[in-house]
Amino acid sequence: MTASSSVQDARRIPLGRPGVGQPAARTAEMLRVDHAGEFAAVHIYRAQRAVLEGRRGKDQISADLTEMEGHEAVHLARFEQLLTENRVRPTAMIPLWKIAATALGAGTALMGEKAAHACTEAVESVIEEHYADQIAEIRERDPDLAAELTQFREEELAHHDHAIAHGSREAPAYRLLSGVIKLGCKAAIKISERV
Repeated sequence: MTASSSVQDARRIPLGRPGVGQPAARTAEMLRVDHAGEFAAVHIYRAQRAVLEGRRGKDQISADLTEMEGHEAVHLARFEQLLTENRVRPTAMIPLWKIAATALGAGTALMGEKAAHACTEAVESVIEEHYADQIAEIRERDPDLAAELTQFREEELAHHDHAIAHGSREAPAYRLLSGVIKLGCKAAIKISERV
């Protein structure tokens, strides 16, 4: 690996684009993708809860899913408000993301608790990294939004750590499952920024 490629690999923060209106355009991309991510998270947890709630021995995970869904709903409501305040349209992919998130949530829950936790770990690892990049990018330009994103990131990290503590890495085909989910999340981020 060359020095230039290692620097490039270590730096995930996009370079600012020149031109009038570009900071606002970049903020719009960020809000659009963050809204989409929180929307998907709500539907993943909701679908997992629908599969597991009421089953014998699933009271604890059902309560955990309800709590995490509640955190994501708060994040989603805030991004809906920010979209409105900044006159940013949500991604056109919302209907597809709802289907994909619901299928992912239900599918992993049907595989069992550990797979549901593996889904949480994978999603939250991508999201917390994404938030960290955004925070670094906007810290000086928009410290208030950076502070909100920092709080959201901390809650996502708590979900991530909770999933690991509850056996996410013991899920069947953990590496494959985690890799596919992470790849899907990263693709959804790129698509939602633009579309």
